[in-house]
Amino acid sequence: MADGLLAAGGLGSQAMVPQPERTGWGVEESTAPLEKALFQDEDSCSDCSNHDKRGTSLQSFVPEGKTHFPEIFQTSQLLFYERFRAYQDYILADCKASEVREFTAEFLEKVLEPSGWRAVWHTNVFEVLVEVTDVDFAALKAVVRLANPYLCESQVSTFTLECMNELLDLKEHRLPLQELWVVFDDSGVFDQTALAVEHVRFFYQNIWRSWDEEEEDEYDYFVRCVEPRLRLHYDILEDRVPSGLIVDYRNLLSQCEDSYRKFLNLRSSLSNCNSDSEQENISMVEGLKLYSEMEQLKQKLKLIENPLLRYVFGYQKNSNIQAKGIRPNGQKVTHVVSSTMMTGLLRSLLRDRLCQEPCKEETEIQFHSDPLSAINACYEGDTVIVCPGHYMVHGTFAIADSIELEGYGLPDDIVIEKRGKGDTFVDCTGADIKISSIKFIQHDAVEGILIIHRGKTTLENCVLQCETTGVTVRTSAEFLMKNSDLYGAKGAGIEIYPGSKCTLSDNGIHHCKEGILIKDFLDEHYDIPKISMVNNVIHNNEGYGVVLVKPTIFSDLQENVQDETEENRALKIPTSEEADTAERVDLEELIQCTTGKMELYARSSLSEQVEGNYEIVNELVAASTQKGQMKKKRLSELGITQADDNLMSQEMFVSIVGNQFKWNGKGSFGTFLF
Repeated sequence: MADGLLAAGGLGSQAMVPQPERTGWGVEESTAPLEKALFQDEDSCSDCSNHDKRGTSLQSFVPEGKTHFPEIFQTSQLLFYERFRAYQDYILADCKASEVREFTAEFLEKVLEPSGWRAVWHTNVFEVLVEVTDVDFAALKAVVRLANPYLCESQVSTFTLECMNELLDLKEHRLPLQELWVVFDDSGVFDQTALAVEHVRFFYQNIWRSWDEEEEDEYDYFVRCVEPRLRLHYDILEDRVPSGLIVDYRNLLSQCEDSYRKFLNLRSSLSNCNSDSEQENISMVEGLKLYSEMEQLKQKLKLIENPLLRYVFGYQKNSNIQAKGIRPNGQKVTHVVSSTMMTGLLRSLLRDRLCQEPCKEETEIQFHSDPLSAINACYEGDTVIVCPGHYMVHGTFAIADSIELEGYGLPDDIVIEKRGKGDTFVDCTGADIKISSIKFIQHDAVEGILIIHRGKTTLENCVLQCETTGVTVRTSAEFLMKNSDLYGAKGAGIEIYPGSKCTLSDNGIHHCKEGILIKDFLDEHYDIPKISMVNNVIHNNEGYGVVLVKPTIFSDLQENVQDETEENRALKIPTSEEADTAERVDLEELIQCTTGKMELYARSSLSEQVEGNYEIVNELVAASTQKGQMKKKRLSELGITQADDNLMSQEMFVSIVGNQFKWNGKGSFGTFLF
């Protein structure tokens, strides 16, 4: 068992932010060295009051309520790394789940004052001031008596002094440590006690599960359970987990606890039944069902607790958003979003948007103060008009129906800013979604600003100020982006998945980690994406303007493609020019790619703009050629002859032309091998 503990100093408001150690102590040392170690940093003292160097390093607060309780230690705002180190190094170490109580008791014996301190006994019904006279370390309980004077705060008026004494008598004056909040003392003597009680309380409220002891101890309990659950707790506090996933986790936890409770009751009843009785056989079957159900629930909990698998699970949830379809009465509604509606704005809306066609049938108009409520109220075919203003939203724009979301004015005048780090900003699954003239701003996020799971999404005249990934175009999804500006992504500005269709026209993509990332499509199960890039300006990105992800083995296989010159030549559309012009790029011919034809020429005298287009086309052609040859080889091994392996018959490119690549850190185009 370790002989020290990192005590909390001044409690910061941001978790998981490493700071220098402010307090530390050795329990086997004498009192003087212990105090010297505990207060080695004078700046860590509480802001609530000024203390001497030998005073407390913790903050305090006054409990809310009508009763004037004394101040208590503020220990609930410890940082992630403080709790992590305490559990890993000083409390649990490498113990098994079955040894948790033993290790905790051993820790408390070294650091907890056995008597002489006061605490507030806090329950869901009342709070009462008590004095601690002894501690039962093995049971993790304190022996207490009511403090004088008697102070009690209760939701009901029946908790008199006599009633409270009777309640304590029933409990033999022994209370769980996690129900006690240590009364503040500025001498520093009880800092260790307050922190120790806080660690016990936090552990049993947020980390420990009633079924943990029955889990197989494959490896130490801290690594298997404590660390992932602790990280999840702080990720939730910092809004780094999608809100829907948090609800799912809490529901799963509640269901698992309920199933485990039923399982324990059933197991207890079986022990009292006569052997080989019919009731026992029935109970055995029920027990097996409960056990299987409980194991499934625990596996789902572990998926969410695992920081690597959590977002895969979250993606699966978000991609299954159900469309509402057409409104029951068959009508389409126009939703108008404005924080305040003035008469002048209303007249302009009526003239420009709502009454453009006098003969048109009557349309229902609904007014909203925020865009999220308008989106949630939409059915198939509805239109949302967002008036000028700066809107703060909490939650995800989950768009599952074909709707139009348009700003009334310029994008810089219609700003929608996302609060909450865990959720995707805009999540699209509708068949035909149109978004225009809006600026989206994202801060401190872990999810992308826009994800198209399926269907078609059109983004026109918009501004995307990203934080992590910009736009993600999933397999089978279609994305059309034109006359828009995207910047600030810490990942790729646009991620293009295999089997998707992506059309980019007249956009700016800049100041991202990478401009555009094309996911690996060489696997036999993946379809080639259809990509169109026309007149985009891709500049000032940290890495490449465009990146193609492909397996390392492809680099070796590609040499075989270059050796087969005759076959490679057949893969290009013949022109009137022969080998002497095969290395020139003709922009006029590239434009003809819209008909499914493309010709590659040399780039000896072309500008950086055209060179970038050439690199992208040439590399993607080579990758697609390799994929075609790999497929042809597999079919040949099966005795199947492929009639046409012409690359252009796969219609990979609609057009890659006129794009400008400027000041990208690593160049206009590159590959990432994995």
